[in-house]
Amino acid sequence: MIAHLRGTVAAVDLNAAVLDIGGVGYQVLCTPATIAELRTGVEATLWTSLVVREDAMTLYGFSDPEERDMFELVQTASGVGPKVAQAMLAVLTPDRLRTAIASADHATLTKVPGIGKKGAERIVLELKDRVGAVPSRAEPSGAAPWRTQVHEALVGLGWSTKDADAAIDRVAATVGDDPDVSTVLRDALRSMDRGR
Repeated sequence: MIAHLRGTVAAVDLNAAVLDIGGVGYQVLCTPATIAELRTGVEATLWTSLVVREDAMTLYGFSDPEERDMFELVQTASGVGPKVAQAMLAVLTPDRLRTAIASADHATLTKVPGIGKKGAERIVLELKDRVGAVPSRAEPSGAAPWRTQVHEALVGLGWSTKDADAAIDRVAATVGDDPDVSTVLRDALRSMDRGR
């Protein structure tokens, strides 16, 4: 099994990237959030899952091992192949997916293309006891509500949690106690563009 790849990003398109490793280009299928983190000509590490079929060997890449592990776990449910598993992670973060399965939230699961009501029920039935602990998302005491709103907006736009936190930290010193969320979001996006 290929656990991860580290190399220079040679090409990026809508659903895949090519990593140049020692003169060999590895094509890796990725979720939109992972693709958004990659820049051509910059070294990157992708956590991978190799799916072997009769007619193909396909690498799927993720920005962190948690996402890769969730991709592999959901495929153990009946009727979930790599394409549906990748679609699940394109629509839901690993934490949201874990929470939806653990709480039997069929409505959230059916937002994923290719999963209907019966499919969502089957996934919950087969994986509910295997998804692990559901993360607590309680705000730390004293945390400003605008931080959560800006963070969710940045992640919703495809930025990683780490990049979103860093951008918020960069602009936090310039805002008051009750800033306009849209202004903070705009400033955070500008700071991300400068960091490219």
